[in-house]
Amino acid sequence: MYPFPQSVTPAIRSHMDAQTAFLNDMSKSLFQSFQQACELNIRLVQTLMEEGTLAGKQVLSADRQSEVFAAAAVRAQPTSEKLRAYQQHIARLAADAQAELARVTEQHVQNTSRTARALVDEVARTNAEETERNIRTQQEALRSAVDPFARANGAAEAAMRGDGEQQRSHPAPGQTADKGQGSRMTGSPAH
Repeated sequence: MYPFPQSVTPAIRSHMDAQTAFLNDMSKSLFQSFQQACELNIRLVQTLMEEGTLAGKQVLSADRQSEVFAAAAVRAQPTSEKLRAYQQHIARLAADAQAELARVTEQHVQNTSRTARALVDEVARTNAEETERNIRTQQEALRSAVDPFARANGAAEAAMRGDGEQQRSHPAPGQTADKGQGSRMTGSPAH
């Protein structure tokens, strides 16, 4: 009913296992990189919130307008340095993630390639066997379509000879046993 066999061959199983291991390791390293980036973002937001809170307290506690501008100017420099450090951390995380992905890929590429080659070889072998089987089936169907009366053991010719002699020696009910004379009465006109 199905064009493909239902069983899972060892080549398919080993290739799927290799692919699964590769994808698992890739997802682990991507998740770790994402987790590190999230932690960095959380630390940056916490730091900026703390400094914003301190700056807000200084602004609210200032008596003069010049103290407000001085407090804002003092906080601007450390914030820009922290953003620059954040960019460096993000760049380092991206480089580390790329190196980790390259390591995982290099680790799994040989095994995955080997199992893929084995799978292709098995599919090609199975395909060749199925093709040969289908060709034989079609050739047998053509032979029987060309000579529908031929039988595998040569019984067709014997059956044709035997049936004809059998009909002549054993007449059907209502026929006479006189071979070739017919059942017409002499002297009666034929219609």
